[in-house]
Amino acid sequence: MLAFYFSTNATLHDMDYTSRIASALLRGELGLRETPPDWLNEMIPQGGRYYSAFPLGAVLSMVPVALLQKTELIHDFPGRALAAAIAGLCVHFFFNLSALEGGSLARRILLALFPIFGTWTWCNLGFGGAWQIALGLALLGQAAALYFTVARPSPLIAGAFFTLAFGNRTELLVTLPLYVYLLWRHSEGRSPVIWKNLNRALRENTPMLIRFLTLPATLALLTAAYNFARFHSIFDFGYIHIPGVREEPWYEHGLFSIHAIPWNIYTMLFQGFESIAYFPYIRPDAFGCSIILASPFLYLLFRQGGRYKVAAWAAIALLTLVLWLHGNPGSWQFSYRYAMILIPWMFLLLAGNGPAKISVPELSLFAVSVAINAIATRQFLWTDQIQP
Repeated sequence: MLAFYFSTNATLHDMDYTSRIASALLRGELGLRETPPDWLNEMIPQGGRYYSAFPLGAVLSMVPVALLQKTELIHDFPGRALAAAIAGLCVHFFFNLSALEGGSLARRILLALFPIFGTWTWCNLGFGGAWQIALGLALLGQAAALYFTVARPSPLIAGAFFTLAFGNRTELLVTLPLYVYLLWRHSEGRSPVIWKNLNRALRENTPMLIRFLTLPATLALLTAAYNFARFHSIFDFGYIHIPGVREEPWYEHGLFSIHAIPWNIYTMLFQGFESIAYFPYIRPDAFGCSIILASPFLYLLFRQGGRYKVAAWAAIALLTLVLWLHGNPGSWQFSYRYAMILIPWMFLLLAGNGPAKISVPELSLFAVSVAINAIATRQFLWTDQIQP
């Protein structure tokens, strides 16, 4: 946590959309009455109010921050501290989750540090803006939900953390069946469910399903009401109403379209670094680069083995498809920031498909990944070498 805090510089902490709307909620309002500052150019003017395109879960996540601001214990949005806290909690849950597959203490520590310091999470979460904090909370929510699903099953707590995850990134709802499957699989002792026993299994697992689904269902209903109250549609989160969005060329075919897939594939998998004449001699593009180049440790995803490889690959495939359909690959970012939501499932693969002790390839790829992300974090957050 301290390492993350002192290595990052929250250059986007003024982009505090969610905490401002959370403050409005504490006043009993869904939007701002006053005109927001010019830099909050994604606020949505409608009906004499200014609304945010963030889902309700992301706003509710910032209510504690709004309470601290209301009591004047803090004044500015604490993006840097929030990012560091999220990073520390992620390492905690990833370390505990790594025990599921056994392995040496050294390897478990390496695996726990990798999602934060060996991937694009380090730089992007370090920006400390509302969009990045939401991605970080989605990452944390998934890591904890998986821990309380497969390592220490507790359906209610798993459901709470899944609610945190999809509340900040709505697309994570597509993974809901996988959590149900994993919880069901654990309760059935990994024995296959056959049709003649399906009714019995369903009766026995109904309490578990209710405990897991209660909080996600509650937030889903509240989000529907929140959307309807603002934009008169339960499915309208408001993004298309942001001034100027309809005119942006990448949304010509809508927010989500198959026409967006080639650009997303290129940005996520193939876009490279630029060469520069001074140290460190490479510079990532300000609007994205390959996650494999940003984190060579991911080459190890394709090893054989692992208890949860089917569920993990299914989640990665589903989420990647949703991300590729989005009209914009992520704008100002290091690598492909939206892919932060894939990391917990990648972690399950990496924890399960390797040796019990750290291997030379693992250690080498980890060191290279950390070095690349350290360089990118410095270039984006501490220098003016990369500009939008």
